[in-house]
Amino acid sequence: GGGGRREPDRGRLRGRAGRAGPAPTRRPPGNYRTQLWDKQSESFLPSTPGLGMHVEVKDPDGKVVLSRQYGSEGRFTFTSHTPGEHQICLHSNSTRMALFAGGKLRVHLDIQVGEHTNNYPEIAAKDKLTELQLRARQLLDQVEQIQKEQNYQRYREERFRMTSESTNQRVLWWSIAQTIILILTGIWQMRHLKSFFEAKKLV
Repeated sequence: GGGGRREPDRGRLRGRAGRAGPAPTRRPPGNYRTQLWDKQSESFLPSTPGLGMHVEVKDPDGKVVLSRQYGSEGRFTFTSHTPGEHQICLHSNSTRMALFAGGKLRVHLDIQVGEHTNNYPEIAAKDKLTELQLRARQLLDQVEQIQKEQNYQRYREERFRMTSESTNQRVLWWSIAQTIILILTGIWQMRHLKSFFEAKKLV
């Protein structure tokens, strides 16, 4: 998991989950653990009992798909219907953290996606699969994940192409506008200079 640092005022840690798509429904589990900084020992405590963490997950459209209060460490899951980057925000309970103003809070966060979310020993016991059948099931899941990753890459490529075309179109119109402005400015300067010389009887 990665370490995070608490913001002094709100005790919030933001992160972006891995791509949860483009499958119509996914349940990526996440595990987290918090460690509070101890000024006396100048190290992070192995555990922080009594500390509460509020986990909030938003999909790429900004819709909240999970909002729940947990303890200092735990496991959460959420259902994803939209492909793309998902925001994961962890809030510490402000009343508790007010006692540790200026302190540090380390958050270890581990997100699992794809076939890594499946508990194959549990699946084998539930469906009574042989070792060969279980291995075939794992390979099928891996192939499905690769196909989904390819679909996502095509989706990203299409978005990038649309963005590039839009940018090129804007640059083209901006260049045309600049050219028209330069031509109009040149015509105006020529007419102004001609009027000036005529007024001075130089022409």
